[in-house]
Amino acid sequence: MNTQPASPHRIVIVGGGAGGLELATRLGDRLGRRGRAQITLVDRSRIHLWKPLLHEVAAGSMDVDRHMLDYLAQARWHHFRFQLGTMDGLDRARRVVRIAPTHDAEGRLLIGGRELSYDALVIATGSRTNDFGTPGAKEHAISLDTAAQAERFHDRLISACIRANAQAGPLRPEQLHVAIIGAGATGVELAAELHHTTRELVAYGLEKIDPGRDIRITLIEAGPRVLPALPERLSTSTGKLLTSLDVQVLTGARVTAVEADGVQLADGRKIPAELTVWAAGIKAADFLKDLAGLETNRLNQLVVHQTLQTTRDPDIFAFGDCASCPWPEKNTTVPPRAQAAHQQASHLCRMLPGYIQGKALEPFRYRDFGSLVSLGDYSTVGSLMGAIMRGSVTIEGWFASLMYRALYKMHEYALHGFIKVSLDTLARLITRRTQPHVKLH
Repeated sequence: MNTQPASPHRIVIVGGGAGGLELATRLGDRLGRRGRAQITLVDRSRIHLWKPLLHEVAAGSMDVDRHMLDYLAQARWHHFRFQLGTMDGLDRARRVVRIAPTHDAEGRLLIGGRELSYDALVIATGSRTNDFGTPGAKEHAISLDTAAQAERFHDRLISACIRANAQAGPLRPEQLHVAIIGAGATGVELAAELHHTTRELVAYGLEKIDPGRDIRITLIEAGPRVLPALPERLSTSTGKLLTSLDVQVLTGARVTAVEADGVQLADGRKIPAELTVWAAGIKAADFLKDLAGLETNRLNQLVVHQTLQTTRDPDIFAFGDCASCPWPEKNTTVPPRAQAAHQQASHLCRMLPGYIQGKALEPFRYRDFGSLVSLGDYSTVGSLMGAIMRGSVTIEGWFASLMYRALYKMHEYALHGFIKVSLDTLARLITRRTQPHVKLH
């Protein structure tokens, strides 16, 4: 008689963004701690940073070192395993995920290619910026998809200011000009943060630069208004605020090419720019397209049922920005927002323990709590709706700012719990008083 206990179910989560890391943490505490399942998280980076903070890292108003989380440490604290690497294939028949070889910063092999077996696979690889194949975008524009990209932009911004302050001759037409393509939340937030941080930066000894005269920020939007996801009244007030900050706002302006010294528009105009950020449009990672025969849409998103199972394999789940999930109440799909990934992670945390025991899954129901956009120290705007109140209401100012900050605290709470979040928040408030308000390196 065989009395050996059955091996624990293997749940592999690919993608350590807001949703993937929350799910791995909660499943690790719930199933991994008790040996009921083996939870493995796969990500191409060693650290996690909440993606909505990247515009602050790029502008220099946030030090990434104070807010990043080490996956290996989180895995140890919360009873899951971490695998460094990038998924590059899937064998559904054998139930294995293929991981590409990983190299260090100098190009040397760090970890060879390998395979991970799974009983349930969850794909949460998020989204990437979609440049729509615009000529020159990949070569000359920086996207804000990762902390490394945000730090790269900030480093180039600092270098540009130091270079301009040291040169003897006049500034070139594009010098110290920043073009931001896309006036959604990321583009608007970055423009407002840059207006503040560039003035802080110049105050630290760059006396030859006049921010009002020399630094220009241009926000370029193909649509008719900024913040198209928010009510028109908030879009209008935000546009007026940006204009008051000397941010040049161009709407109805389609970009046809990005060049080393500026951005070319469809109407023939050229916007001079030393630095260009592409913040318009998203798509899922290219490797998801035609992945082992799974159904995808034109944005490479995996098509899933309301249970978050992919349409062609019930043992493979997908959620967050990389998934196209039905929203029956609106006759559309769940929007790519951080709140959606958080809700879907919570749903899967409740469902997967029963699923590995053969229980039926309940459908996911998205609850729209509205949208919030931070304009740095100047304002915060947004709309609250859905389960919070009947209909919707627009909010601005201090209360909106408080709600915006609460979103990040909710993410931290899901990862660390109340006590650690409280202590970390207090420590940041104390050290903030003794350090520059803009990162200078």
